[in-house]
Amino acid sequence: RMVWGAGIVGRGTGGVRTLVVSTRRQAEDAEGKEEPPVFAEIRAEVEGNKCVLFMKGTVNAPQCGFSKAVVDIFNAEGVPREAVRDVNVLADDSLRQGIKQYSDWPTIPQIYINGEFVGGCDIVYEMYRNGELSPLLREAGLVVHSAEEEE
Repeated sequence: RMVWGAGIVGRGTGGVRTLVVSTRRQAEDAEGKEEPPVFAEIRAEVEGNKCVLFMKGTVNAPQCGFSKAVVDIFNAEGVPREAVRDVNVLADDSLRQGIKQYSDWPTIPQIYINGEFVGGCDIVYEMYRNGELSPLLREAGLVVHSAEEEE
């Protein structure tokens, strides 16, 4: 189960680094360390939505260039805005810091699809550029196939 610590473990078909979350949290749990309270809120968002975008602002009003870039990529891929659960980290500093700890990823935005951490703007951009994002979005049911594609 993906929750803590991203590590680069391989390359996708187009050369994009694939992120897999380590079991660091399991090791810490075994040591008796308690997770920050904000993790429960983050976990509920990640597990309760197909696509979660932890960002600065909202999909309708991004407040940083990297967050806007991800929204633009989703738009270009045909992901309806209502299919993306946007979480504005600027509204809560504990959430802003907590998401970085939760994923062990230092930057925002952060994208989760079907409960799995995909990456930040740079990873999503590379996946988009190399054609690896489309299949992921389709498999997750975030993009509806057009009649033209089904022929």
